[in-house]
Amino acid sequence: MSHNPLIGFQVDRSQIVQVGHDLQRPECILAERDGTLWSADARGGVMRIAPDGSQRFIGQHASDRFGSQQASSGESMEAKYTKGTLPNGLAFAANSDILIANFGTDLLELMTRDGATRTLHDRIDGQAIGKVNFVLRDSKDRLWITVSTRVNPWTQAASRRVRDGYILVLDSHGLRVVAEGFAFTNEVRLDANEEWLYIVETTGPHISRMRLVESDRGVSLAQREVFGPADFGGPPDGIAFDAFGNLWITLVMVDRLIALTPQGEVLELLDDGDAVASANLTRKMTEGSATPDDMLAARGALAPWMSSVTFGGPDLKTVYLGSLMGSTIPSFRSPVAGLPMVHWMER
Repeated sequence: MSHNPLIGFQVDRSQIVQVGHDLQRPECILAERDGTLWSADARGGVMRIAPDGSQRFIGQHASDRFGSQQASSGESMEAKYTKGTLPNGLAFAANSDILIANFGTDLLELMTRDGATRTLHDRIDGQAIGKVNFVLRDSKDRLWITVSTRVNPWTQAASRRVRDGYILVLDSHGLRVVAEGFAFTNEVRLDANEEWLYIVETTGPHISRMRLVESDRGVSLAQREVFGPADFGGPPDGIAFDAFGNLWITLVMVDRLIALTPQGEVLELLDDGDAVASANLTRKMTEGSATPDDMLAARGALAPWMSSVTFGGPDLKTVYLGSLMGSTIPSFRSPVAGLPMVHWMER
């Protein structure tokens, strides 16, 4: 095996470039070949950031909850992050429309690039679908959808490590549950050969993976196993593969960026967390006693509540970090290109 280009790499803070301005909860970011970025936006849609830096909000309505002066109490802040529209995970549909996992309204939505939005799914097996977190499209045009929990507010599930998260797949056979019993299911990614689905269990706190099994009845998942350490010492949120096979991971609230090598070894790439607040949060999450105030206290400055990692740029070596509390998108150069997403190969 050739040398892993991430060995010995650390993000140089002096080289970080901020992209965008006045963003509201830029949790997930999509990058296109021409340099355009699409960022989830709490106003109820997405922010399109053009290669020249100009930006335009796209959505049916514009809620300004995240743009207004921040509330001072933990209770008010909790309401801000648990109620109302909260576009979260994003993916491009085959026709270039935007799929939105809306974490606030518990909907899987489809939005045109002009902002016209419709609900694709809000129920499964006769029940409300729950906290829809992320959506991923694969090379066979199947959608992989994660639901973190059915507990509302989600902070109660996170603090108590409830294991009611599950994964849905939407294909020609319809929408169905293919795996369940996860500790706050978050982002998912497929490896280069689409043989394994890697699953973030935020309150695990670890990464699991399951093998794809193809049959006449549609795809299913099997052989569930933990990949890498069983406890990251902080809650994982977003993941992305690079071309070498390293899995990049954001640890939200403690605000660290790490990577797992193909062998499952941890590489520390960036630590922007508050050491004291992070230690307090991880201890209380282990005990099952974490409060919204504990969560709010643990955050860094570059991408507060660091939530996602995206590769872009013409060579796929520019890294963008999403966040739940930031108003810009930090970016930096990577020594290795990202694994191209399905939409990257189509356009």
